[in-house]
Amino acid sequence: MTVTVKSKEPLVVPLTVRRRAGLKVGQELEFKVSGGVITILPKPPRSGDEYTPAQRRIIDAQIAGGMADVAAGRVHGPFSTHQEFIASLHKEARKLSRKKTKRSA
Repeated sequence: MTVTVKSKEPLVVPLTVRRRAGLKVGQELEFKVSGGVITILPKPPRSGDEYTPAQRRIIDAQIAGGMADVAAGRVHGPFSTHQEFIASLHKEARKLSRKKTKRSA
């Protein structure tokens, strides 16, 4: 596929080329020029740049909730062996099955 460079219009990468390259809307791109060849690469995320501020607030809230559970002792384990872990799972499952109530038909 070819496009024509015009003086007053931006250079446009055709949709089919973007799809084949796996480029997404909003993705940042990096342009490199060497010997008359332009290379377009997805810009790698900078450290700390992986999540939006809203996503970071949600993640931090979930971590804080998990840490509160640990501080309150609402955790199981650690287990020395996988048999201990499985036994603990069965014990918790029995507790849950006792709590079930029968539904009326």
